[in-house]
Amino acid sequence: MRFLKSFGLNLFLVGIAIYLLVWLAAQALSVYTRHGQSLTLPNLKGLKMEEVEQILQEKKLRYVITDTVFVDKLPKLAVAEQNPAPNSKVKEGRIIYLSINSDASATILMPNLINSSLRYAESVLTGMGLKVGTITYKPDIAQNAVLDQLYNGQSLQPNMKLPKGSMIDLLVGDGSGGALVAIPNLSGLNVQDATKLIESSLLTLGTVVYDCAPKDSLKALVKRQNPPFKEGETMRSGEIIDLYMAIP
Repeated sequence: MRFLKSFGLNLFLVGIAIYLLVWLAAQALSVYTRHGQSLTLPNLKGLKMEEVEQILQEKKLRYVITDTVFVDKLPKLAVAEQNPAPNSKVKEGRIIYLSINSDASATILMPNLINSSLRYAESVLTGMGLKVGTITYKPDIAQNAVLDQLYNGQSLQPNMKLPKGSMIDLLVGDGSGGALVAIPNLSGLNVQDATKLIESSLLTLGTVVYDCAPKDSLKALVKRQNPPFKEGETMRSGEIIDLYMAIP
């Protein structure tokens, strides 16, 4: 009888031990399974770093910034590229590699477009990330050839640094250069009317000198021009006429 009681107690203790071992094994398996559970990586492109840090922290992921790039359409310091790609399956603790949009504007070295064709100049500007601005034609024998390249009204030397996306104006020959045109009579005209007549004559306005106080310049009329007007006299198209203005 005593033997049976002892055997039953031992069997009970063995059962409890087996139960505890199974329970501990199940718990360990559960922890291991959750630890290795994969996550879907969200799309971080275009997000600023403050948002990225919060998202990755919540998902228990880490990140490393590998480099900086310049993408004109993205906000500064936003994610430009990520590795692994969006929607990839990753484990907790995985390192996500990020490329960040630079907080500085990209610069372009201005090419030399002088004497090139207009079509070539347009393709070069567009390809380099610059924009074609106003195209102005000037009397010149070289038709559709670039005579000058300008930024904000100033001539540009090659290799000058410009912000990406800058607007470049072009002065282009119209193919009529070298032709003889009559010298217009500008006497008695105000500067606006004189300028229109000069341009319609395929000539270029040069220096305008005022012989009056600045406040009276709007009332001034052409007193003298150089070259002077003479009936039948001509000059080559594109050449300059200087004006001397005074109050009548």
